[in-house]
Amino acid sequence: MNIKKAKDEIKNTVRAYLKKDADGEYVIPSIRQRPILLIGPPGVGKTQIMEQIAKECRIGLVSYTITHHTRQSAVGLPFIVKEEFGGKEYSVTEYTMSEIIASVHRKIKESGISEGILFIDEINCVSETLAPTMLQFLQCKTFGNQEVPKGWIIVAAGNPSEYNKSVREFDMVTLDRVRKIDIEADFNIWKEYAANNHINRAIINYLELRPNNFYKVEADIDGMQFVTARGWEDLSNLYDVYNDIGIKVDEDIIAEFIQHDDTAKDVAAYFALYEKYKNDYGIQEILAGNPSKQAYKNIFDASFDERVSVINLLISGLEVSFHRVWLNKFVTDIWYDFLKDYKSRLKEDTSSVFNTLVEEKKCSFEMDKKAGFLNKDEIKANEYLISKLSETQMGQEKDIDAAFEKALSGFESQRKTLEESEDIASEQLENAFSFIEETLGAGQEMVVFVTELTLNSETAMFLADNPSEKYLKYNSELLIGTKKEEILSKLRKDEIYGSEHIRDL
Repeated sequence: MNIKKAKDEIKNTVRAYLKKDADGEYVIPSIRQRPILLIGPPGVGKTQIMEQIAKECRIGLVSYTITHHTRQSAVGLPFIVKEEFGGKEYSVTEYTMSEIIASVHRKIKESGISEGILFIDEINCVSETLAPTMLQFLQCKTFGNQEVPKGWIIVAAGNPSEYNKSVREFDMVTLDRVRKIDIEADFNIWKEYAANNHINRAIINYLELRPNNFYKVEADIDGMQFVTARGWEDLSNLYDVYNDIGIKVDEDIIAEFIQHDDTAKDVAAYFALYEKYKNDYGIQEILAGNPSKQAYKNIFDASFDERVSVINLLISGLEVSFHRVWLNKFVTDIWYDFLKDYKSRLKEDTSSVFNTLVEEKKCSFEMDKKAGFLNKDEIKANEYLISKLSETQMGQEKDIDAAFEKALSGFESQRKTLEESEDIASEQLENAFSFIEETLGAGQEMVVFVTELTLNSETAMFLADNPSEKYLKYNSELLIGTKKEEILSKLRKDEIYGSEHIRDL
């Protein structure tokens, strides 16, 4: 099963396990809510989908890598209490609360959310002393004598034995009490994630041309060599920052993330070509509608793989503008919702309603942030809105229309900012289409361009709100799926990063 399907299955499980009857009791009682056990190669995204699921289902999340724990921290420390049985007093051993169970209660207290996911990673790599505790946890949903709170769904993850020498196989008794899901690495699924999470386009393009290099684990005389999805994402983050501060990402740096010698060399050669194309073509000038004569000459003389790289560079530039539109639209939408709520509450007293709503917005924002429901862009947008609302000086207006007009003033400025960013992005998109039409026509490169535009959800939102005639035209005329696969198949057969290309740098 790929990671996307596994995510959907866990989301469905959350909905089913948290469904209550008319009396407020869980339809599937806790004892029958089997924990989910994800088994898949390292770095494929098991931990990441937990964060996505918790956010999308608006429930809590507590994550632990169990190999960092001892028996004492997982079970709790023993202590002696006195109890009377049959008229005689006895010393009895009890246990303090498990650190893990305490973290769940702490999460409930901090976030105000009573339901969630308790995620335990590397569960089949625990030490010998902790192994019985993990089996008890999966079978009975307890750590020591402490139960996992009701409404908290257990998801555990582990690696197959071929990836980790410390793996302990679960017996039939344990496996018969869990829902085991086997996960495999899938580039096409990861690519969809990568496009929506702004993974550097150089990496996406490289992997589309070399999909077999997306995930691999090999053992030879020099030891283990591997490439994982996590490695690509971490490399992307560093690549972006190094580009910003003017540091070249060379083979040695790439090898820190892509721990497979041949792949690291191949990536380094492609990165060098990609940067060369960026400089040679003047991507920002093309998007601004002012391509140089050299850009036209370069693309006329270019090989097909070079042209595809230029297409990806254009998309990379467009995605920056599309993201700016998305951020402005997000601010505009939540501001609109605030004003809509404000207008519905306006009665006779207009002075206190606005301030009360601002305080409610602050509290709601802080709760969502603590619960982990917001990404960094959503946090940034909410902070900006709260700042703008707090600056609004509402007087003692008794006239409802006057009060609303005053509250509306900042929103009008934000709406104009959104429109301006949409105009810029629309113009850049038209300029990109024009450049491709003038140089390459409606050929294979246009197929790639139109197809890649559909991958990013922010781009899809932009195109839905700001229809492009050229996009609609080519999207309907070109057999995107079939043609694109033919193009990529052709590319994968060619050695496009050979020494002859490197010498040209």
